[in-house]
Amino acid sequence: MESLIELFSQPATWAALITLIAMEVVLGIDNLIFISILTNKLPEHQREKGRRIGIGLALIMRLGLLATVAFIVTLVEPVIEVFGQGFSWRDIILIAGGLFLVWKATKEIHHSVDPAPSGDVFDTSRVVMTFGAAITQIILLDLVFSIDSIITAVGMTEHVPIMVVAVVVAVLCMLLAANPLANFIDKNPTVVMLALGFLLMIGTTLIAEGFGAHVPKGYIYAAMAFSILVEVLNILSRRAKQRSQGKKD
Repeated sequence: MESLIELFSQPATWAALITLIAMEVVLGIDNLIFISILTNKLPEHQREKGRRIGIGLALIMRLGLLATVAFIVTLVEPVIEVFGQGFSWRDIILIAGGLFLVWKATKEIHHSVDPAPSGDVFDTSRVVMTFGAAITQIILLDLVFSIDSIITAVGMTEHVPIMVVAVVVAVLCMLLAANPLANFIDKNPTVVMLALGFLLMIGTTLIAEGFGAHVPKGYIYAAMAFSILVEVLNILSRRAKQRSQGKKD
């Protein structure tokens, strides 16, 4: 306890904590978008439960990985070599997770543009996934995002208590943002395509990083922020037109 008090009495500790919390929250956005899209395909009464389970599993995985920091560090050591390129377990996991994200996003985009049986291509009320299938896919991607998150944390600080606090705060932020984000996506169906585009971009980035090509996260999130701004302007424009037409009628 005394060592913890001494650790958190240092200004450098708080600076590292704030920086790591911000990084973990940003990394958690990717995870949350995927969870929101998947759970919106469940029956309405199961959606909130699915989000809570998905985010809860993300927290459990992150804390579980933090308990094995010594093992996590070994994940960045090359275990196989292909055509002169060394691959670590982290690289293999990132490539597999990226391929899964690209496959999943492509499949969902196909379902969105292909005419639905009901005639509404953006009918989010139509149940197209079972609860078990959604949770299984969330677990797979939670694992990928958790490993990436913890390896990032290990690279930023050597103090496990700081990592634990940052991870818990970031996951709590995910929990608070889960329902508003999912509801916003559900009420604005065109946002689904934007979110799927994000998943494609994130999946491609994971694959690139798995092959050793570092992609600065700042560029990725700047592009996402700009896309969101454009979509928000489009939504406001559509609503303004709807109000104008309503007054005319």
